[in-house]
Amino acid sequence: MKEETAGDVRLRHRKDMTMILSTQTDHLFHRFGPDRAIPIFAEAGYDAIDYSMFDMTGDDCPLNTVDPEKYGEELRKKAEASGIFFNQAHAPFPGWRAGDEAYNAKMPGRIAQSIRIAGVLGARSIVVHPIAYTVGGEEQKRVNFEYYRALAPVAKEYGIRIALENMWGYDGRRGYIMPNVCSFGIDLAEYYDELADPDVYTVCLDLGHCGLVGDEPDDAIRVLGRDRLGALHVHDNNYKADNHTVPYDYGMKMNWDAITKALGEIDYQGDFTYEADSFLGRFDEDTLPVAVNFMAALGRKLIEKIERARAK
Repeated sequence: MKEETAGDVRLRHRKDMTMILSTQTDHLFHRFGPDRAIPIFAEAGYDAIDYSMFDMTGDDCPLNTVDPEKYGEELRKKAEASGIFFNQAHAPFPGWRAGDEAYNAKMPGRIAQSIRIAGVLGARSIVVHPIAYTVGGEEQKRVNFEYYRALAPVAKEYGIRIALENMWGYDGRRGYIMPNVCSFGIDLAEYYDELADPDVYTVCLDLGHCGLVGDEPDDAIRVLGRDRLGALHVHDNNYKADNHTVPYDYGMKMNWDAITKALGEIDYQGDFTYEADSFLGRFDEDTLPVAVNFMAALGRKLIEKIERARAK
């Protein structure tokens, strides 16, 4: 019997009208390494995984110097051997720091390297955060449009779309979260429309970031609509901190009925991808796979809610 490829899995899910279920690799890859973590994801029932490359901000990260073709191919084969694939990826963050010229000089190359790796893995999109430039307004937009357009050639070469994400800032003097760059659905829509190349760019709506700046996730979903919104970061919070935990966790306050209804109503065509690894940090080695299983089962239930909300 012919082995099912990543493309086959996507096609099967689309025919069945069900979304791809995915989660980030960050916590499990650090705890167990890819060889052990990938089968855990597969056994939990995930279809795909989102490759986290946050460590590339560090000078000692091996990903900064690997051959992206060889490395990506080897890692892709490990996933396929377990029956899952890479649907999404996350570039190193932040891509720019105010006043740190040495850091800012090396990060464009590292982000380009992460795009190459993600492309070889077979991911459809890679999240590249916008730059929280020290000067806001039109100057901040100019800097970001130059930044994203400079990455377009490598994205085209490797057949992957760059996903813009909504961000928040923090006022350290007054001790609270505040809007920053692309913080609202309307901001993401403006950036996406200005970049004007759906083959190269898409939007990843971080559901948890919305409420932190006063933008309800369901409102942002409807502002973006089906054509702009191509990816998600799914996690819960208490509207006061970026908790990055599983939906419905104790003390969290996001309205998942409203969120899933909005995704269904716009006929969202992307994947369901968790960015909720803070939930996993409380478990020891023996119980961690159980927590991964729970997250996957809950994700399936949320997908069911989205599918029921689609216009028939």
